[in-house]
Amino acid sequence: MTTYPAPLARLIQELSKLPGIGEKTAARLAFHMLKGNREDVVNLADSIGKLRQEMGLCPRCFGFSEVNPHSDDEPLCAICRNPGRQRDMICVIEEPADLIAVEKSQEFKGLYHVLHGTISPLDGVGPDALRIRELLGRIQNGDVREIIVATNPTMDGEATALYLSKVIKPLGIAVTRIAR
Repeated sequence: MTTYPAPLARLIQELSKLPGIGEKTAARLAFHMLKGNREDVVNLADSIGKLRQEMGLCPRCFGFSEVNPHSDDEPLCAICRNPGRQRDMICVIEEPADLIAVEKSQEFKGLYHVLHGTISPLDGVGPDALRIRELLGRIQNGDVREIIVATNPTMDGEATALYLSKVIKPLGIAVTRIAR
């Protein structure tokens, strides 16, 4: 990347760190920003800069939540705050992006719990590395009647679903698997 001026080379290098963005695509994006409207580029940079300051995790479901950067409060996400949601059903998913995908279907009206991964013995990820302990706490402290496990149909997702079923069913709560 020595053929590019230093500021452009830095931008291309940073953009190419994004998933699915190689050096050629990063260069195309950088040139687009150079040619584009200055205000659009400033707005993009501002949005990126504020992303980590204004986004956090909901302390209940561990999905994404908007936070006030000038406060120490960890506010609940919009779904957990919504009194119209069915509080007796929790859909367990792997990642925050999965929550957004399920919500787009507009079919599920319950609450969520994000594990932030799957059990993966080959990668050294056990149940303690996930938000399973917090899920069990929610179950024991509430009126939950059903857990819907919506992990991906991979080996790790299936292992996680099986583990969840084994630890939750003895608590007298129905554990179902999302249809595939």
